[in-house]
Formats: sequence, C-alpha cells, structure tokens
Amino acid sequence: MLKGFLVGLVVANGFEWVAHKYILHGTHRAGKPRYSPVPDSMKSHWEHHREVRKQVFFDDCYVEGISNWRTKNEIISLAVVAGAASLIFYPISKGMVAASLYSACNYYYIHRRAHLEPDWAMKKIPWHYDHHMNSNQDANWCVTKPWFDYILGTRVVSSADLKEQNPLGVHLPQPVANRLSKRVEKYFPAKLVEKIPKLVQKEDDSAVDSVA
Repeated sequence: MLKGFLVGLVVANGFEWVAHKYILHGTHRAGKPRYSPVPDSMKSHWEHHREVRKQVFFDDCYVEGISNWRTKNEIISLAVVAGAASLIFYPISKGMVAASLYSACNYYYIHRRAHLEPDWAMKKIPWHYDHHMNSNQDANWCVTKPWFDYILGTRVVSSADLKEQNPLGVHLPQPVANRLSKRVEKYFPAKLVEKIPKLVQKEDDSAVDSVA
C-alpha cells in the first residue's frame, strides 16, 4: 500500500501541473480568448489571479468560505477529481486511492492557507508565490510541491529568497539538500526572472478579459 501511495502522490503532482496549465489557465489562441475544457474554472482562476495581484497574494474568497462562488467551485472541482481518481485507481491500488483523497485535501489546505497567510506561503511554497507575483504568471504550475515544474522545466525563480531549499520542496538537512539540489538542477535547472517592479491593475484586468 505504501508503494501505491507514493506513486499516487507523484501522479497527483503531475495532474496538478496539467490541470493548472491547461484547465485553469487555458491555452493561448491567436486572436481569440484562451481555451479551457472547463471555462467556469478558468474564469474563477483568473479572477483569483486578479485578486491576488491587487492584494499582494491575499484572497478574500477563503475568508468568505463556500458562500463565495470561487471557493465553492474549487472545493467541488477537487471533490470530483478525487472521486474520479479513486474509482479509476481502486482496482489497481488502494494506496493510490488514499493518495488521491489525501492530495485533494492537502491541495485545498495548502492553497487556502497560502492565500490567507502570504508570509507563510513565501516560506513554505515559494514556487506558488512566484506563480502569482513574478512577471511570468504562465509558469510554476505546481502548488503543493514543485516536482513537475522541475521535471518539465517550468520552475521560474524571481529571487534567492523565493527559492526552495531543494527541488523536493520539503525541509532536509542542509548537506543533503545541497547535494540533491546540485544533482537535480544539473539536469532540470530552474529558470530566473525578475520580480515585477510594480503591480499594475491594467495588466491584471487584461488577463481576465482575455479569457472572457
């Protein structure tokens, strides 16, 4: 069961990357709005981006709870994905089912806490802070752990203080973390980009308008 659980965590992280990039952000289309197979989720997510940029990473929807349509949409989406994954994985591995349920709950907990406690987010999930607050919002797709951002070359770092201790995104003894980082980044290096010098509301409005 443990092996299945660990495999399930990797699969969940990969799905996190894919869903964030293709469903929540949508794909660019020349001369047309972005396309997502779930347009309501994409609309919700871009409104989330606008609020986070306006309020320096804070989002009021998590204070309002399920009375806010964006919070409700996130919870329902996670429940649907976890339920579907559980049905698919049940004949294969109960550990993968457990990982699916855990990953959905963990995603909501981490995402909610991050946007209620920005200082905590900067320390614990700096890759997600970079996703919202640096000059390239189409990068850093993972939320809970940065694994697939490293594997697929989409980890973009804006400053040294927003660089995780190691690519696993968990705290390790410093010598171990240094060795792991050196090995991983030899083959999967993080990219660098400057932080935006000023949050510009016009930029955020145009991003939301582009998915309308």
